[in-house]
Amino acid sequence: MFVSFFPNPRVFFLSAALWTAFVTAVWFAGGSQLGAAIGLSYPAPDAAPVIGPQVFLTGPFLWFYAYYVVAVGLFAGAWMTIAPHRWAAWSILGSALIIFVTYFQVEVSVAINAWRGPFFDVIQAALAKSRPVGIEEVYSGLAQFAGIAMIAIAVAVLTRFFVQHYIFRWRTAMTEFYTEHWPRLREVEGASQRVQEDTMRFSTQVEALGVSLVDSVMTLIAFLPVLMGLSGAVSELPIVGAIPYPLVFLAIGWALFGTVLLATVGVKLPGLEFRNQRVEAAYRKELVYGEDDPGRAQPPTLWELFSHVRTNYFRLYFHYMYFNVARYFYLQADSIMIYVALAPSIVAGRLTLGLLQQIAGAFEQVSSSFQYLVNSWTQIVELLSVYKRLRGFEAVIYGEVPPKPDREPPEAEVTAEGVRT
Repeated sequence: MFVSFFPNPRVFFLSAALWTAFVTAVWFAGGSQLGAAIGLSYPAPDAAPVIGPQVFLTGPFLWFYAYYVVAVGLFAGAWMTIAPHRWAAWSILGSALIIFVTYFQVEVSVAINAWRGPFFDVIQAALAKSRPVGIEEVYSGLAQFAGIAMIAIAVAVLTRFFVQHYIFRWRTAMTEFYTEHWPRLREVEGASQRVQEDTMRFSTQVEALGVSLVDSVMTLIAFLPVLMGLSGAVSELPIVGAIPYPLVFLAIGWALFGTVLLATVGVKLPGLEFRNQRVEAAYRKELVYGEDDPGRAQPPTLWELFSHVRTNYFRLYFHYMYFNVARYFYLQADSIMIYVALAPSIVAGRLTLGLLQQIAGAFEQVSSSFQYLVNSWTQIVELLSVYKRLRGFEAVIYGEVPPKPDREPPEAEVTAEGVRT
């Protein structure tokens, strides 16, 4: 799954993690200030924040772009020299580009959150008539948002186009690897489906979950300081009372509760998804044989195989039912949690409308980052089922013992009494 696309995957990912830690440490140890030495001016500490799309062309941003390109260039150049790989340009440089764009999209969210404060303060002043507000001031704020949004849309569209090609290249690499060993793999249950379908599903899910994870980490890095600063306007939380950095405490605790809740109620789903792929493959395989052989795909056989499909689907539906009850309950409660927490401060009049919008936006970003497992659980379930199938496939290539589910016939999931528990 990985060796076909990445050079020496275990060493590669370890070196990538170490190199990332090193360049990040250099950046926070003073590297972020070196841009001023090459003429990239930094705003004065007491200067007003830059609001609008022009923020992405300020000195700190331009210096980060250059720093990132140099760091990636050194890492990719070393790997392409030491361990040449056919897909290195896509796997190394393509992954680096996806990570950079993910970072940029996080910064877009930061820019929008910074825009909320002054804009909604203008709206509040206009509604409360606390000072004169001209219509050009409102339109100017909307134009700033439109500029940021247009950049975000252009980046999102181009990124989606690139990611689609990235995923297909990964699928191509896996397909080449498996077809090279086809004489040994053709007897594996569902071999054709594993090569034709599972490779695409695996690359798609790994890319999606990987980008979500990077996005969550970068969002925390960008928004945690913002939320910590905004916590100064909130003196206490309901029930808990006064604590340091109450909004950060609430985001971590609420996300931890949701993660434990869904991991507990969804524990059976990965195994059921794996079995579902097996019984579907057995049913499909018999139908394919029946196209050329009149003696195959007879009604009793097809009905028996389809009964296995039906039984597993019904069991999936049952377990997904109570999983979705817990998931939707949590997500609906999540949408109002910040307002429950801010109720004392709102009633006391300690928040302006602009500040309330900034706090709600920052909390949503931090909370959703801590809720990575909550938001990604269904994708993780699907990825685990695909991984098990491809792992069993590769066990044949390397002469290893296949995983336990691959050592059982699909019919083993059903006994005379019904579904095996």
